[in-house]
Amino acid sequence: MRKHVAQTDFEVPDSVRQLMEKSVQQARTAFEQFTAAARTVAGSVIPTLPSGAKEVNEKAFSYAEVNIKAACDLAEKLVHAKNAQEFLQLQSEFVAAQLETFREQTNDLSSAIQNAMIWTPKP
Repeated sequence: MRKHVAQTDFEVPDSVRQLMEKSVQQARTAFEQFTAAARTVAGSVIPTLPSGAKEVNEKAFSYAEVNIKAACDLAEKLVHAKNAQEFLQLQSEFVAAQLETFREQTNDLSSAIQNAMIWTPKP
């Protein structure tokens, strides 16, 4: 026998919501700064890599940035969820989209790695 569960809205106080928004923005900024610093460090090494390895490196950085942005975007949406159902719906949509994104990224990165493995230096 299944009991009816009433959907309850939850109200997050404005002060808590503002704190959550600020935290999400600080996390986004920290990730952006970290990524920029990592690209700077990698920039000193990349010129010494074979062209195939450069492509793999660039794709890996690009995918990391895309995935971090998607996670931060989700966090911003979750902060504004009106109820538990919306919160779970946003989370579910994110997981489905990220699974597809990861599948595409994995396939693309695998191809780039295979191409890098068969790279031959030009005379």
